[in-house]
Order: sequence, then C-alpha cells, then structure tokens
Amino acid sequence: MDPARIRNFCIIAHIDHGKSTLADQLLLKTGVIDARTFQNQILDSMDLERERGITIKASAVTLPYERAGTSYRLNLIDTPGHVDFGYEVSRALAACEGALLVVDASQGVEAQTMANFYKAQSAGLALVPIINKIDMANARVDEVAEELERTFGFPAEAMLKASAKKGIGIAEILEAIVTRIPPPAGNPGAPLRALVFDSVFDAYRGVILYVRVVDGTVRKGQKVRLMQSGGTYEIMEVGRFAPAQTPVEALAAGDVGYLAANLKEMADVRIGDTLTDAAKAGEISALPGYREPQPMVFCGLYPAESSDFEKLRVALHKLHLNDASFVFEPETSTALGFGFRCGFLGLLHMEIVQERLERESHLALVQTAPNVTYELLLSNQKVVRVSNPSQIPDPGSILEFREPVVRTHLIIPTASIGSVMKLAEERRGTFVKTDYLGRERVVEIFDMPLAEIVFDFFDRLKSVTRGYGTMDYDEPRYVAEDLVKVDILVNGESVDALLTVCHSAEAPRRGRALLVKLRKEIPRHLFEIPLQAAVGGKILARETIRALAKNVTAKCYGGDITRKRKLWEKQKEGKKRMKSVGRVQIPQEAFRSVLSTRGEE
Repeated sequence: MDPARIRNFCIIAHIDHGKSTLADQLLLKTGVIDARTFQNQILDSMDLERERGITIKASAVTLPYERAGTSYRLNLIDTPGHVDFGYEVSRALAACEGALLVVDASQGVEAQTMANFYKAQSAGLALVPIINKIDMANARVDEVAEELERTFGFPAEAMLKASAKKGIGIAEILEAIVTRIPPPAGNPGAPLRALVFDSVFDAYRGVILYVRVVDGTVRKGQKVRLMQSGGTYEIMEVGRFAPAQTPVEALAAGDVGYLAANLKEMADVRIGDTLTDAAKAGEISALPGYREPQPMVFCGLYPAESSDFEKLRVALHKLHLNDASFVFEPETSTALGFGFRCGFLGLLHMEIVQERLERESHLALVQTAPNVTYELLLSNQKVVRVSNPSQIPDPGSILEFREPVVRTHLIIPTASIGSVMKLAEERRGTFVKTDYLGRERVVEIFDMPLAEIVFDFFDRLKSVTRGYGTMDYDEPRYVAEDLVKVDILVNGESVDALLTVCHSAEAPRRGRALLVKLRKEIPRHLFEIPLQAAVGGKILARETIRALAKNVTAKCYGGDITRKRKLWEKQKEGKKRMKSVGRVQIPQEAFRSVLSTRGEE
C-alpha cells in the first residue's frame, strides 16, 4: 500500500480515562471485530489487566478504514497508562506519527496526561485531543476544554467530544486520524530500517519481534541483522495484527507488524533496536532513541519453602521472556536462604510481577522491603551503584552517599494544598513551584527522593486529597545526601533481610519502629534476646524479648533463703551458657509481617 494511505497512531491517557474502551470502539467501528465476538478490553490479554482495569503490556492492531472511496490502513499501538510503564509508552510513541490524547470529562487534566503530552510533543507527534465520557452525569466538558486550552494550548475547535462506552463521536475520531495525523515519511526503495518496539516469546516460534518499518521492505526468507546486539537471523514469518497475528507477503515502509525469525533467546533482543538488511548493515545508521529500560525499584524474592527455589527460577525466567524490563539475579540471605534480587520499573510493576508469579506458578513468596539504587563515591574516587543495602561498604570508605531524586508533579484540589505541602515536607521534598489549572485544581511540583515515594507516598497522597490527587515523576538524577545504612541485630547478629537505608535524622525512629514490630513477631526463647538498630558501630535503639521463665524454686518450701539463691544462681549460669551457643529462630511469618508493613512508619 502507498505510504500516503497509512496512519500510525497510539492512544495516550491518564490511567482509567477510557483508553482501552476507545480502542475497543475503534476495532468495532472498522469491522476488525464484530458485536458477537466483542469483549471489553479486547487488546488486554492478561487476566490481571481485565481484573484491575489497566493496560500492562503494549499491544498493536491494524484497522482497515474506507473514506470517500479510498482505503486506509490505520495502525494502532495501544499503550499502558500507569507511570511505572512510561518506558512502554516512550517506545510506542517512537513508532508513531500521531497520538490521540484522551482526557476524562469528569476528572480533567491529570498528572499522567501532562507527562504523556510532553513525551509525545518531544517525539514530534501530531496530537488529537479528545474529551471522553461526555455522557456521565458529572461531566465538566466546558471546564475540561478550558483546562486543555490553558495547559496545552489546544484551540477549542480542535477538541473532539466522545463517549467511548456509548460509541458517541467514534466516526469523528476516525476522520481526525486520517486528516490530522501525517502519513509515514519512509522510502520503500531504500535499504531496510525497522524499529523494534516490543517482543514476546512463543514456545513454538521463539521470539516474535513487533516492528515499525521506517525504510525499505522486509519479507519471508530475508536475512536481517539487529544493530545493537549484532546478531544475524533469517525471517521465517512476516505478518500484521488483525488483531490476531496474520501472515502476509511483506511489510513495507510505514507498516507496523511482527516478524518471526530463528531467535531463541529473549536476551538477544533489545527493545528500541534497529533491524536492517544483513548484507547492507555496515552502510546504514541506526534509528535514534534507543535506550535500555532502567529498573527503578529492587527487592528480594524468596520461596517460602526452600525446596521451591528451582521452581521459582523457572517461573522468573519464563516471565522475563515476555517482559524485558524486569531483571533478576540469584542472591543468598543468611535469614531467608536462596532467592533472587529483582529489579522493576516501579511499585505497580513489582506488585504485578509478584502476583503473576504466585498465580501462574502457584508459589508462596517472601518479599523483602523495596529499595532504590544508590550511587556511592568511595574514598578511592570510584563511583559504584548498589541495588542491595547489604552491598554498601563500611561508612568510613564512603565520601558521598547519593540517592535518586525525581521531579514530581502532583495535581490536587486547591483545598488540599496545605496537607500535601506538609506530606511532601515529611518526605524530604523540596518545593519547586505551583501552577493553577483552574479555580479548583493546582499542579504542585516538588523534587523528592525516590526512596520516599516507593513505600506508601501515593496511598498517603490519595488519603490527604480524598482520592482526587494524582502523581507523575520524571527520570531520576543522583544527589548527595546524609544517608546511612541501618543494621538490625538479633542477638548480636546482623539480619541482612532487614537492612534499610534512610536519612540519618530518620534512622533512630525508623530503627525503633522496626524493632517494636520484630519484638512482637519473634517468639520467646529460653534466653533473653536483645534486638538492636545500629549505624556503623553505634547502637541507635534497643528492644528486648524476655526469656521464658521457669519457677525453679517451686519445690523449695520453708528453710533458709540461701537455698533459693543457690537455685537462682544455677539457673542464671545455665541461661548464660545457653545464650552463648543458642541461635534465635526467626519464623518466616515474622519476616512477612515486618517486611510487609515497613512502609507504615
């Protein structure tokens, strides 16, 4: 097909603004699916996506469209809406020429609306603003149109009004896709260059590449090279999404589709890579914008039953095949045994991965508290990054302790400004500026440590704004701070699973809160157990678990008090000997309880 009759677009929106519902209606209207086979969130294939009402994994579909006797091919690349999956959004934007910016008519411009707008603008995309859910009783169509005009500069006549649920305004949206979004500018006669924007693993065909062909043509039997990894492969199958994978003869410049090659390992594929003709690879420059996904949050995952370690390894490897942004490596904990250190794009991503592991592989897991990556400037002038607090060296060898700081955009009601300011101050946030979206809503911008956000900041924000607050944050930068590693000692031995990093001013409070919880969870032994929180060699807090006591003088009746004293002394000596050789047994339930509530302090 002539590239002038192709349109590549995506839908971007804040979470729950009706992006997946609009995609469903576009599929219905163009006849890709019929009413008989229709189901809500048809592009969301995972049970978890349907249950939570969110898009986790980007997907693509080709829509045929007739206009004034001319056939068009509309390639829709669906994107997730949550801040954790911004990486998926950015690579989908790179494969498109335009985007539909969907805004809820009752909620208006939200944090991710702004973040996605600026991403699309920096990628040079043509934007079509759509006010969705206009049929709702509490819709504020005129106010939201004013917000869009004030915030992004869209003229009133450019905004489309729709209800994806009722099918209102869908024809106008399809018309706008053809008239407002430019066709792809690729050259079908040039050497092959295709952007790999996603990949999945198929048990029978190996790795399936999702590609947008920028220049040239790719067909079955052709030998191609991935420019970043350097591997050369033969194309076994070429196809489009309709919405199922449908084989075709070839994909030309401007097309979006999939390729099956003799790729067996997901590690051979890097998302954002450039695919080119193997014979001409040396003459062609790679497409711009490639970058590896950077995990932001780390935690340890351990099987509750040590015999399930191998089962967990297989489950993690299987999950990694379909999610390149999730990383893991083996680690050992003296308290929890053998497990894996896992890196995630954010807290929701971590929650989704853990739930998928437990649900799909029937595993009971113990998860350590989430933490972020820190940067250390050592006394030998080397800069190292650590994702596990147990890797942090002695404080004497650290010249600078740097933590990731993110620029955070909070969209809140004006009535909540004081409460949000106080919350951000408690979390070591630095105020940047305030922008008003109207009389009732403002954008508060803070620079905040990522470590303070990853625990329960979003939940607290929802509480103080009565559910109306939304949040988004940018890429982190590393800033030197007065941070310390807090060790938890049980009977004088450090427990690596309970290590934490915090600001030095917060260390005594955080350490004491953790000890109080631990004291309730560890059962009493025959000897006294000291629990201590320490920084370096300095003890910051202490709690004590009293020993189980036996009344050894019960058999003494009458006589001199010295008889009782002898028995007490004998008991004291025995306890002292037991303490020197005894080991404190910390049950798995204690770790689960303590680690799952660490964000509550």
